[in-house]
Amino acid sequence: MVVLNALPVVVDHGQRVYAENVKSVCELVHSQEDRPHSHHSVRQIAREAHISRSSVHNIIKKDLQMKCLKRRKAQKLTEANKVARRQRAKELLKKYPAHSVDFIWFSDEKLFTVTAPSNSQNDRIYIHSSVRKRDVSEARLLRTRSTFRKSVMVTVAVSSLGCTSIHFIEPAVKINGDYYWNTVLRQMLLPDIRYISGDTFVLQQDSVPAHRARATVEFLTRDTGVHSTRAVAAKFAGLASR
Repeated sequence: MVVLNALPVVVDHGQRVYAENVKSVCELVHSQEDRPHSHHSVRQIAREAHISRSSVHNIIKKDLQMKCLKRRKAQKLTEANKVARRQRAKELLKKYPAHSVDFIWFSDEKLFTVTAPSNSQNDRIYIHSSVRKRDVSEARLLRTRSTFRKSVMVTVAVSSLGCTSIHFIEPAVKINGDYYWNTVLRQMLLPDIRYISGDTFVLQQDSVPAHRARATVEFLTRDTGVHSTRAVAAKFAGLASR
């Protein structure tokens, strides 16, 4: 009996090179899993693998069947933070019955800088190839910005019942406790909140100095009759028993 040797597999040189490129790209793309924050951009992969960026895009999309996701900023929570937030959430659920959730209003202020949006990657001008860069006027070449840009501050309160009007804070006004309770709360937010939900509501604020100032606390206690979470919870419990 004659045993024939297996026929050698003929691989084209281009196919072998392409397979090596796919392997190199795969290793560079997946290197970020073992080393966080060491991801490679398409430009870096193309430079290290010695191939074009378009080839890197095709390999990632077609051969590796992967897609690119943009990282987003997020607050890093420790285990202690998670435990504290979970405990506080449970306490809030105990204090406020389900029917009172609709009457909880969240308010805050936001400062917006008045400036035209621009993308530095796409903010380009075209000149003739014979013109030197230093001969281009500054008005065309430079994108300037002022040191103190104009800004506007607004305040609003929202709940599941709706939202208040967007109120604009006067320019160059320092929001301290007196201005906050006398202007922001008494003249802007509280009239809108009462118009939507009546006199039964919970105003949820963060702990910036103007929100927890003594003048603000005294005004809320005097105007609404309740301020502490225990008193608010007792008020809603009394309404539910009627």
